[in-house]
Amino acid sequence: MKRTVFLGACALGLSVLLSGCQPAANTNAPVATSPSPERVDTASIQTELLRIENDWPRIIKEKDSAAVERIEADDAIFIYPDGSLGNKAQDLKDIAAGTLTTDSWQVTDVQVTVIDADSAVATGRNIVTNGKYKMADGKTVGIPSQTRFVDTYARRNGEWKLVAGASVPIMAPTASASPAMSPSPAAGASPAMKASPVMKPSPAMTL
Repeated sequence: MKRTVFLGACALGLSVLLSGCQPAANTNAPVATSPSPERVDTASIQTELLRIENDWPRIIKEKDSAAVERIEADDAIFIYPDGSLGNKAQDLKDIAAGTLTTDSWQVTDVQVTVIDADSAVATGRNIVTNGKYKMADGKTVGIPSQTRFVDTYARRNGEWKLVAGASVPIMAPTASASPAMSPSPAAGASPAMKASPVMKPSPAMTL
């Protein structure tokens, strides 16, 4: 019994001795922390891009090619309502030459979705009255009276740049006939094909 107590006391003493030899914890070591999320001033970004989008009618009317030079990225690409592609060079040429004319141009329903501090997307609708575009051969064609657009912006060197845009014509829905007035399948002729609207090939249609 005494031997057991003695061995237990020796073991306890050895344990205390060994624990006292362990190096003290380094309280000066830096504590790893997760990086704080980037602060995005959403309201400020939305205000700036709304200003840009709503300024396009003035830019077109006043042939303000300097504004186009400032807003559009050099590598910007656009898809027009007819599916063709355009770029900044074409936009600058059209604005400076005044190839696009309208009685009125209204930008409505604009919404800006901020992705992060350096990228955002704007959507909206253009309502154009008596819009015409002068082709390279001198002929004038009409443009859709209403289009819906999506524009992609990126902040480069602290400035917002339009890097891509696409627009499609808004087709007016046709009124459906009463069921009683519909011809029977056997007697009804195949529906007439609706002609596609004349599309303006200018990059300004992305506006």
